[in-house]
Amino acid sequence: MHIIISIVKIVVILGFLVLIHEAGHFLVARLCKIKVNEFAIGFGPLIWSKETEKTKYSIRLIPLGGYVNMLGEEERSDEEGSFSKASIPKKIAIVAAGGLVNIVFAVVLYVILIAIVTGNIGEAISSSGDLIMAMVESIKLLFTGGVSVDNLMGPIGISEVVAQTSGIIDFLYIMALVSVSLGFTNLLPFPPLDGGKILIYIIEAIRRKPLKEDFELKLQLAGFLVLITLSVYVAFNDVGRILG
Repeated sequence: MHIIISIVKIVVILGFLVLIHEAGHFLVARLCKIKVNEFAIGFGPLIWSKETEKTKYSIRLIPLGGYVNMLGEEERSDEEGSFSKASIPKKIAIVAAGGLVNIVFAVVLYVILIAIVTGNIGEAISSSGDLIMAMVESIKLLFTGGVSVDNLMGPIGISEVVAQTSGIIDFLYIMALVSVSLGFTNLLPFPPLDGGKILIYIIEAIRRKPLKEDFELKLQLAGFLVLITLSVYVAFNDVGRILG
């Protein structure tokens, strides 16, 4: 029974945070009149899907991510409603929306939790500021070598922490921490993360012309390979910590 409850906790946290992240991309894309071909939560085998006139909505088996597939995002298109035809400010707004939603959600949830626990809506606000500054400082230390890659925690490590929570307050607190971590990490200026895409758009704005499509593809692929390698390394470390 404990294992089942732990699995449910993990699926709820990861599934919900992915949902609001992708919903941020989706809603801003719609506001910018960009056509969204598919809004998906999870990866792997399809569990459920529904197609409307504008968008296909789907839920997939593995709740470790999701995606919003927009017209003209992967391959440039001149069609009306294409992402590739959108202005750079619109592209940046759409891409940044996911991570920003995670950060805002984390701060609001954290403020509510601290206010409930301490009874003080002032200490809660101050504590939320400390949470953000701690996350920024952690990222800064990672880039300057103050934090080792061995200290990073991936989905396996996060799942272990989530499984050990006891009580709704503890569970929601961890949800806030995971959400703010997801938001900041996703906005790091490294392809193929959203922050890397934003960096490319800023470079294009400075150059006043887009990067060559094949060069951008190679850049994204190189970044993806680095992230995959790092993810595998972190996963092994997570398993080692759990078993050790």
